[in-house]
Amino acid sequence: MSARFTDKVVLVTGAGGVLGRTTALAFAREGATVVAADRNEDRVEETVELIERAGGKGSGVRVDVADSASAAAAVQTAVSRHGGLHVAFNNAGVLRGGTPIAEHDEQAWHESIAINLTGVFFALKHQIAHMGAHGGGAIVNTASNLGAHWRLANLAAYSTSKAGVSALTRTAALEAIGQGVRINAISPGPIDTPMTYLPGETREQRDARLGPTVPLGRVADPAEIAAAVLWLASDEASFVVGHDHVIDGGATA
Repeated sequence: MSARFTDKVVLVTGAGGVLGRTTALAFAREGATVVAADRNEDRVEETVELIERAGGKGSGVRVDVADSASAAAAVQTAVSRHGGLHVAFNNAGVLRGGTPIAEHDEQAWHESIAINLTGVFFALKHQIAHMGAHGGGAIVNTASNLGAHWRLANLAAYSTSKAGVSALTRTAALEAIGQGVRINAISPGPIDTPMTYLPGETREQRDARLGPTVPLGRVADPAEIAAAVLWLASDEASFVVGHDHVIDGGATA
């Protein structure tokens, strides 16, 4: 097994969810000390326990990415506990809405923008400030194929927030690369997580609904997305800057 992240400290937001947890475990397997961050403390503890049970190194911190002070505190916690911050995966996000714009709940709109977009802005603000002053680093943001690459009706808040992440990533990448901070994004299609299910839907029903929208014929395994995140964060991708990496089985091809 490779150890691309030995002696690296990695911060993962949304680490209590399926993709965040899968990616946190993948970083730990490759030698990283992982700081698992989420607003759900119980899920953070579960993620850290899984990392340690597998022989990895990690710790947890509660974070509300929609609050700048909380995002700053997560960075400071990583540094004070583990001596630095070298990689960040800004993955916290929510899916709200599901109705036409004329009927869209305004609170759902505000929450989507606050967590999915403003949360990435706050994370970048504090991560870049630290990494730029301490030798650089790598940051990967979670956008989506829904937004900058593809649109669906009734998902205005989610699509808008994720399109914003794509644009924000590229702007931040141009600004930060001179400080040695390399920033990219992933834009996944449907992943095998609770977010892809409609209320009361079975796995078979979900697969039958989403499979035809993906030329590959299925939703992604979270490990497939995690592998792309690790590559973008690794030295193997040292010449990749400001890229929005679409991983959707050909849906937007």
